[in-house]
Amino acid sequence: MIPGVTPVEALLVVDVQSAFVSGEGSVPEADRLVDRTADLIARARRSGALVVHVQNDGPPGSDCEPHTPGWELHHPVEPGPTETLIRKRRDDSFEGTPLKGLLTDAGVRAVAVCGMMSEMCVQATARTALELGYRVVLPYDAHATHDIPPAPGIGDTVPAATVSRVAAWALSREAETTLLSSAVTFTASPIRSGALKP
Repeated sequence: MIPGVTPVEALLVVDVQSAFVSGEGSVPEADRLVDRTADLIARARRSGALVVHVQNDGPPGSDCEPHTPGWELHHPVEPGPTETLIRKRRDDSFEGTPLKGLLTDAGVRAVAVCGMMSEMCVQATARTALELGYRVVLPYDAHATHDIPPAPGIGDTVPAATVSRVAAWALSREAETTLLSSAVTFTASPIRSGALKP
């Protein structure tokens, strides 16, 4: 454990799907994101923390349309009492999903959030977690997005790294947003019997 960093009991891995980390549609520095999220998942598993993989069901024709290659999760899920998968249709991983119940049943008080996209699903999920009273850790090197294209007469291209930084900054008064992913620590969540189904 790194001194001064309070462990979290859950890791939310948001939308780390093939369409976003491989091929033409991948985010800048996708390899870095994959490495950081893989490390977080491995350390959360070893600690017995709850790992929740979130998979976005995009509309027909989108890069993450269900049951297409781009929709597949990049990191394999190891279903069990401390790891599960939920699917969502909105940016917010809590909206229309069992996420809040999973966290409540597991006795989780603090979560780390990683994945994509920084200014959309990651930020929306982190914001709702804050509103629900969870302590939220958002390591800045474990979420990513695309460049924002130029808008004629308004502005030039906004680099993805800047978009991610601004998305995190918007949460920084309430969330812990300046940590490296390597500084995030985990502890086992006090799961009650039968809280999670594989």
